[in-house]
Formats: sequence, C-alpha cells, structure tokens
Amino acid sequence: MARLERSWGGRDAFIYAFFSVNLVTLGLYIISQAWHFQGGMIPALLVGALLVLTEIVVYAGFITVMPEAGGDYVWQSRVLGGAVGFILAITGWCFILWLWTPLYADMLRQIVLVPLAAVLGFGKLALAMGASQAAWFGCCVVTCFFIFVVVALGMGTYAKVQRFCFWLGTSALLVVIGILLAGGGAARFADRFDAGALELFGLRGAYAAVDAAGAAAQAAAGSATPLWGGSLGQVLLLLPFLAFFNLWPNCGASLSGEVRGAHDFRRNLLVMGAALLSATALAALALLAIDRSMGWGFYMRANAAYWTGRLHPEAANALPFWPYPVLLAAMTLSSPLARAIVVLAMSAWFFGWAGTIYLSSTRILFSAAFDKLLPGHIGDLDLRTKSPVKALLYMVVPGLAVSALYVWNVFGFASLTLVSTLVIAVTYLGTGVAAVMLPFAKRELYRASPLARFRIGRIPLISAFGLAFCAFLGYLLYEWMIDPGDLYGISLRNATSVVFMLVVYAVAGALYAILYARRRRAGLGMEEVFDEADGGGPSMPGGRA
Repeated sequence: MARLERSWGGRDAFIYAFFSVNLVTLGLYIISQAWHFQGGMIPALLVGALLVLTEIVVYAGFITVMPEAGGDYVWQSRVLGGAVGFILAITGWCFILWLWTPLYADMLRQIVLVPLAAVLGFGKLALAMGASQAAWFGCCVVTCFFIFVVVALGMGTYAKVQRFCFWLGTSALLVVIGILLAGGGAARFADRFDAGALELFGLRGAYAAVDAAGAAAQAAAGSATPLWGGSLGQVLLLLPFLAFFNLWPNCGASLSGEVRGAHDFRRNLLVMGAALLSATALAALALLAIDRSMGWGFYMRANAAYWTGRLHPEAANALPFWPYPVLLAAMTLSSPLARAIVVLAMSAWFFGWAGTIYLSSTRILFSAAFDKLLPGHIGDLDLRTKSPVKALLYMVVPGLAVSALYVWNVFGFASLTLVSTLVIAVTYLGTGVAAVMLPFAKRELYRASPLARFRIGRIPLISAFGLAFCAFLGYLLYEWMIDPGDLYGISLRNATSVVFMLVVYAVAGALYAILYARRRRAGLGMEEVFDEADGGGPSMPGGRA
C-alpha cells in the first residue's frame, strides 16, 4: 500500500486548525441557538477557550510522540487496545461525521445562498430556499460534491484553496466588523433594518415584529443570554453549546503524518493554540461589534424569533430568514454591489472550511486499512494526488443518506444537532485517557521523544493535562446526557438520541468483531500491530519526509 507524503507545513496546519474552529459557520450558527441562557456569552467564550487548551496540550503531545496519519485511532489502538481505538475512532470520525453533513449544508444555505439571493434582488427565492427541505437537501448534494472534489485533488490543492479562503475570509470579516462599528448604533440600525427587510424580503415593520416575537420566546424560556455577566455556574452551562464551535482545534491531528516538523512539541502547541485563541479573539470582537451596531439584546431576540419559528413552523414566523450578522450588516449598505461583494467574500469561510468534515475521516479509514483491519482497497491512494479517494466515497455516500433522515426529520433526527458533538467528545475522552497512560504504557517510545522533557514536578506533562482534559469532557458529557436543566435536548430523555448512539456504537463494535475474526481466520493476528513497543514500524501509515 502506498504511503502518504508530508506535503503540508506549519502554516497549512494552522489554517486548517483555524478553519476547524470556524467563527462564521460553526460559531455564529451555534451562538444563535444559545439565546436562552443566563451566563454571559463573552465570558463563556473565554472560559471555554481556557479549558480547550488542555485538549491542545494532549494532542500536541501525542503528535510529537506519534506523528502519524490516523490520530485518535492510532494512539488509542496502541495504548488502549485495538477494540477501543477502532470503535471510538470509527464512531467519532466516520459514523458521526455523516450526521454533520446536513449541518454543513445548512450553513452553506444560510451564510452563502440565502443572503446572496437576497442581496441580488431575489428575496422571494431566498425565503423559499431558507424554508424548503428540498432546497436544504440540494445543499447537502452541493456540499458533498464540493468536498469530494477539493479533497480528492490532494493535500497540495486543498492547501491552496484554504490559503486563498483564509486571507479573503479574514479580510472580509474585518470589513464587516468595521461596517457594524460604523453603523451609528441601535437607534439607526432599527430604521435601516426595517428599510432593508422591506427592500430585500418585502417585510413591513420587521424590527418591531421581530423584537416582540423574540421577547415573547425569551419570556417563555425564562431567560435571555447576556453578552456579559452571570455567575460562573451560569457561564459554564453555555460551554456544552459552545463546544459545537470551539472543541475542534485538534482536527488536523489525524493529518500529522502529512505535516513537516510534526515532531516539534512547541510548534504543535503554537499551531493549535494560535488557531483557538485567534478564533476566540475574533469571536469576541465580532460580538462586541454586534452589540455596538444593533444592540446585543435585539440580536438575541432576533435569534429567539428565528429559531422558535423554524422549530415550530405551524406558528407565525416574525423572522423568516436567519439573522446572519453579515447579512444584517449588508442590509445597512445602500449599494447593491457592495452588499453582494461582502456576502461573496464572506462565503470564503464556508469554502475554506467545508473539507474539514471528511478530510480527517479519510485518514482514519486509511490507517485502519493500513493496519489490514479494514479491507485494503479503502486505503488505496490515487497515484497522482496521493488522496484516498475510495475512503472519501465511504464518507460521502452514507453522509447523503443520513442527510435525508435529518432534513426530513425521519425518526426525530433533527433533534440530534448536539449529538454530533457528544460522540466526538467521547472519542476525545479515549485519547485523554490514553494520554494519561502513554508515559507508562509506551515507556520506551515516550522516553525517546522530545515530550519526555516536559513535566509538572514528577508528573509527565501529557498525563497531567490528560487528567484535566478528561475532567472537562466529563463535565460536558454529564450536561449533555443527564441535562438537569433540560437545556440541550439530547439527554437520556430524548429517545432518538439514546437509540442513535446505541446503534452507532453497536455497529462499530460488531464491525470490529467481524473484521478481527476475518483476520484471524486468514492467519493474521492484530497483536503485533496494536501491541508494538515502538509505536512505529511498517504497520503505521506515516508520511515520507
């Protein structure tokens, strides 16, 4: 089987991590749904980033010791055993990513297609597109097609795409923040919002209607998320929502076999830490600009009005389009051309980020195939692009099938948004436990790595931060699954959520048992792969320097 090549540098790894913690897609999407809390949004962003730093130390350490394609699967299978590594990685990086497909597609719809149609003068089409399930599924098809093309063309091409989108997208975001700050405040915004809603969507008296509907929704919920304030306990309750956005600076870990210089612990820390902290700083700046331009209270009421109307379509909907801050900023501009340029430039946030849904997953599949656990053809590389195209197809095709279940809410799939984060967090928990055990379970490998120099007293650094990371994930999992405040909608009280998670783990377990038995019948054991002392060797799909 051909090997992957180390075709990325540190800059490419940083941009990938930065886009994985994507403010404009993931951030604004989940912040808009978190309108019914009592803790301040900016404090929650800052506390969340501080806690996610424990994850960064763990993953930077593992990359330093085992810089191989496959990330969580390789590390967990070598430290915790093949069954644990396979089941957690396949569920967290493959099965659950199928559920992310309609979420990515909805962001394509809400931040690119609907705003673009509106600013180009097709307001009725924009509203129809935003309400149509068929249009949403069409976005799933377009999303999968784009992802397939950009990932199949190889890491070199993908790097060029994300570099272009990074510079265009960040520049455009700074322009949008400038537009918001220069808008003249909430009083002027109300008039501009009314004028823009009438011009673009044909809605009269929109500001007052949205404000009233949002206030009613918040009154029914008994709370309204402030920008600042709230007790520490109230702030912490926002973190399970924000994890949908900020838990992913480590997404490039499974690509570490294709990144030059991955043995450098400090560099790994810098790449992921800079991505998380810059994304958090941009998020805080953007939220402050929103507060300055339209008032944070109105923005949260607009979100409450939109999501209440979307989740209860039988009721009158005061705001039939998602209150995307970029669209709201564009509505204050008098020039149709300027509006279109702003929306188009901001679409770079989607196109530079979209490939993150499947790119890392293909390396998990490639690694399991390299270990001869999955069928070998899954790990076949295109000779020209060095991309595992067949592995990519194993993600795209089921992703479209799950998208149909989600879009048309078959079996209540539409309630599973945060399950997409929960299952990956369980996978991360496996890596956290493996980090605690690494210096003792793989003693020779650990001592031979640069990571062995880093300790807190007599405790290995990766073990200490592994414990802290496990504690953070334990809190998130408790809130999601037990959910004493009934805030997240995916707890054990949600039958669809419970059945779905049981099914995906059961399927992964059964698949491992079948594949393991098949290898044994063929006279091939897995012990020499999963129990290897050095963590390397021919069984591991590393890159070529």
